[in-house]
Amino acid sequence: MLPNKELIPMPLTSEISNQFDPVIEHVHQTYRANHCSGAAVMVIHQDNVVAETYWGHHSLNEGARAIQKDTQFHVASVRKSYIGFAVAYAVHHGYISSIDDPVSDYIPELDASVFQGTTIRHLVTHTHGLKDDGLGRDFLPGESWSYRIIGIELLCRIIYEKTGLTVAQILSKEVFEPLGFKETGWYAAPQDNFIEVMRDPNNPHWKTFDTTDGDKMNMYVSARELAQWGYLHLKQGNIRGNQIVPQEIIKLATTLQSPTLKDKDLPQNGFLWFVKDHAAKHSEIGDLVPKGSYQILGFSNVALLVIPDYDTVVVRAFNSWGSAAGYEYLPDIKGFGDCVMGCLK
Repeated sequence: MLPNKELIPMPLTSEISNQFDPVIEHVHQTYRANHCSGAAVMVIHQDNVVAETYWGHHSLNEGARAIQKDTQFHVASVRKSYIGFAVAYAVHHGYISSIDDPVSDYIPELDASVFQGTTIRHLVTHTHGLKDDGLGRDFLPGESWSYRIIGIELLCRIIYEKTGLTVAQILSKEVFEPLGFKETGWYAAPQDNFIEVMRDPNNPHWKTFDTTDGDKMNMYVSARELAQWGYLHLKQGNIRGNQIVPQEIIKLATTLQSPTLKDKDLPQNGFLWFVKDHAAKHSEIGDLVPKGSYQILGFSNVALLVIPDYDTVVVRAFNSWGSAAGYEYLPDIKGFGDCVMGCLK
């Protein structure tokens, strides 16, 4: 069992300024481009909340609740930053000996002819090459990069089988409870403060789940708690002089773990976070964002960017599912980071 931890509230104060107005406008343009019903943006800079803005309503229905501080957004793949934390927790505490261990050491029944040479490092950096059916691969491990769900499923299985804890249990005890998070979690049923996900009912990427173990795509987070999650990482796990989680866990999760790839324009990753080591054409992190920064982006266009060199965390949140016609997510998310840097410089 994990020990209970003392509640340590975030030491953030609110000093709203107009320094980040261009970021607010950038987020507002994305909100309009994707025909969202609501959106939010929050910026933490030098331990202060310097921008916090909410637009619209929880749905397009008449009388729908206005977007507000406790509104929870479906964060889609942003959830992977929490799974990355759970993997780093397992490594730090010795449940996983090394991320260079073969995946088959932890799940022996895997087909050796398919999984040969595939390590946990390959899973956390999207460089495993496995097809989602687990029956074949698109490339040999470590030779390229591909964003596939099978890597996430294998990681969650390893975490549970080695620690005896679900991803949700690890995060709850290590982070959510000590920081008093009430607007972050995995849910089997809608809550009153959920914003409706605007989507095509035939979109194949949308699914609902009954499990709340933290291994599925049913995570909802408010913009303010997502920013605080980023702030915990920015501060290397130390809040008010209290080391909430070991610094080594944060470092593992947010520093470059990708194997050396021949194509330098492919994304770079830590433990599922996208990290900035060098400018890359296919990276989601803006070209102006400095080395050492890290970011996570979801299919709902929710994003969390952490820029340690500038002591800054930025969140944008929407309720679109995918992209509207004419909207290209990669230029937009890179432009988001570059807009933040324009404000900082």
